[in-house]
Amino acid sequence: MKVMVMVKATLDSEAGVMPSEQLLADMGNFNEELVKAGILLAGEGLHPSSKGVRVRFSGTNRSVIDGPFTETKELVAGFWLWQVQSMEEAIAWVKRCPNPMPSESEIEIRPLFEASDFGDEFTPDLREQEERIRTETEKIKNS
Repeated sequence: MKVMVMVKATLDSEAGVMPSEQLLADMGNFNEELVKAGILLAGEGLHPSSKGVRVRFSGTNRSVIDGPFTETKELVAGFWLWQVQSMEEAIAWVKRCPNPMPSESEIEIRPLFEASDFGDEFTPDLREQEERIRTETEKIKNS
């Protein structure tokens, strides 16, 4: 199963406080462990929401809302994409993770949808389209 592992934002991360050299080293070592275990598919840190935007959809209308966004507890400061056997395995890995922030922090784990989750609505034509998209995405990543 694939899971998205999200490092929740804090007041420090939203203020643009950069991690210490020690934290960068600790996270680098943890990421190396994930690679050696064959779990890490992707992972990145995110700039504060002050550098981001949101696009609001209302029917056919679109409006752009500039950051920063006020509800820090709802924001993400970084993420990993992992391939694990179970939610329990993902939890075990997160428990081994260095605290990603200099203060108290949270990491959220959520499973990604798989084709089987969509049932009959995910028709053979849609499955074929999805496979074409994945193939093209892999080509882009490998170029």
